[in-house]
Amino acid sequence: MNDRPAESSASLASAEGSLVDALHERLAHLMLGMGDGSGAYLTGLFSDIAIMSLLALSAYLLLLVGRISFAQQAFFGLGAYASAVLSVMFHAPLTLALAAGMSVGALFSWLLALPTMQLAGLHYAVATLAFGEMARITLGWWTWQRPAEDGPVGPAGIEGFRDIRWSLENDVAPGEYLALTVAVLILVLGLLMTLERLRLGMALRMTGQDDALAASQGIDVVRIRQFAAALAGGIAGLGGGLYAHRVTYIEPALFDPMLGVHAVGYALLGGLGTALGPLLGVLLDLGLLDATRWFQGWRMVVFGGLVALLLRWRPRGLLDESAVLLLVASMKRLVRATQRAPRTQ
Repeated sequence: MNDRPAESSASLASAEGSLVDALHERLAHLMLGMGDGSGAYLTGLFSDIAIMSLLALSAYLLLLVGRISFAQQAFFGLGAYASAVLSVMFHAPLTLALAAGMSVGALFSWLLALPTMQLAGLHYAVATLAFGEMARITLGWWTWQRPAEDGPVGPAGIEGFRDIRWSLENDVAPGEYLALTVAVLILVLGLLMTLERLRLGMALRMTGQDDALAASQGIDVVRIRQFAAALAGGIAGLGGGLYAHRVTYIEPALFDPMLGVHAVGYALLGGLGTALGPLLGVLLDLGLLDATRWFQGWRMVVFGGLVALLLRWRPRGLLDESAVLLLVASMKRLVRATQRAPRTQ
């Protein structure tokens, strides 16, 4: 039986507590205030948008195959810790540290998918939620430190992981780190949009639309969903690695279920018709509701209301499949009209 993301997520999207406030309290952003310069504030804001977009894309992949995961924050956190361990405790270069975070996220997501992917609907969502909480509690127990010049470094249980100073030690300015995060996001987007044009991408979408029909066409539905889970975990882990090196301090409490609800909400709001959809959801939330401060005190109501309305009237989001086809057709007509227009001498 197919999952129905719209119906399963409606109650979570309208749960009590400000989604935006929870995100910012848990993630402890390094945004500089507007009083310190709008340029610094915008740099921090766009960095946050790029990193959160990776988390939203990880939730989008599982929604694409008909599964709602509330464990993406766990893979985000595991990737953050793994990446920080390599760069801080073993002085690995950032590329290797990010690769480790991505690998750890993919591995644990795949391991979770092995026993749970045959579950559907609420059962799968609850299973992923339980795993997310298990991972957060385990990180709170994990203590492993090594001596350093300024004192011991490494995970310290509930006290978190401090002094992730790669950016400071390598004199990487906030603008340069922003460029790095945007480059990673563009690369991931390019890979996903290329994947969607391949037979594998079509199999992913067919599995989410009607898994029985997909199976009748020779598609191994279980393996397709396991692949999507591993890829989604890898993207979340990559985002976590970027996040850890941006904020310099992480702790288990940052990766609570509300972060996973955010990721699902972004994907549902932006749309499932294209990988650009989750980015639209992040931009509407962080770029409009939070950055403008127009809805301060009412942001949860506005964001939750938007998600609830879309789940009722556009269950696959703003950029659903029909909207994407309409946009593509409009662009093609515009290109043809431009080519036919007479050139002025």
